[in-house]
Amino acid sequence: MLNEPVPAPSTPRADGRQAHQLRPITFQNHIAPYAAGSTLVAWGNTRVICGVTIEENVPRWMKEQGVTGGWITAEYSMLPYSTLQRKQRDISKGKLDGRSSEIQRLIGRSIRAAIDLEKIGTRTICVDCDVLQADGGTRTAAITGACVALALAIQKLQNSGKLTVNPMLNGVAAVSVGMVGGRALLDLCYTEDVAAAVDLNLVMNARGEFIEIQGTGEEATFTETQLEELLALGKAGVRELLAAQQAAIQQG
Repeated sequence: MLNEPVPAPSTPRADGRQAHQLRPITFQNHIAPYAAGSTLVAWGNTRVICGVTIEENVPRWMKEQGVTGGWITAEYSMLPYSTLQRKQRDISKGKLDGRSSEIQRLIGRSIRAAIDLEKIGTRTICVDCDVLQADGGTRTAAITGACVALALAIQKLQNSGKLTVNPMLNGVAAVSVGMVGGRALLDLCYTEDVAAAVDLNLVMNARGEFIEIQGTGEEATFTETQLEELLALGKAGVRELLAAQQAAIQQG
């Protein structure tokens, strides 16, 4: 797999991108009017609605353990029509599937790294990410969009006087990278994702610090040199995403 001939760096991908290019990404803010903050992130052919709501309380375990400050929790779901074949709703199975559970925990960890929980007071911030259309990178789109929705919700709390200080620490964004046909590629679409010999998801903040790295060989191994190449691609992609996030947040 990873010993296949490496194509020339200039060889375009199936969608015309170069190896280092992100798919086009846009944010449509305030897509959910009843949410404190929301955005529809369109990333290539992937579409995810990210909405944030605020509850004026904290989980019972925080009270019982004497934990101060607030909390952030996340939920992730793929709508039945988001994939080529209908995806059965989790509620019809009576439980959350393992993939969705793992992804929403990742989103929660990532978003908690973006905010000072002590500064939000005794509140719970609920982040909901619903996939309308899936073409690879739904978890990275959810994280990247959720941070925009969170920033908009924080702005609303500040404007209403409920927060006197900004609790946001750093922007957080996520992107996928992978080895496909012996070549390191940034931001995998679905066809690239299923063909990848190595698949890696990278979550970072605006300070250039890692929050989470999820990487695995798909019936393949990879070298330290290849890992370094993937990380370099991912870090460059995250910088672009953080700039796109800031532009979306400034638009309000």
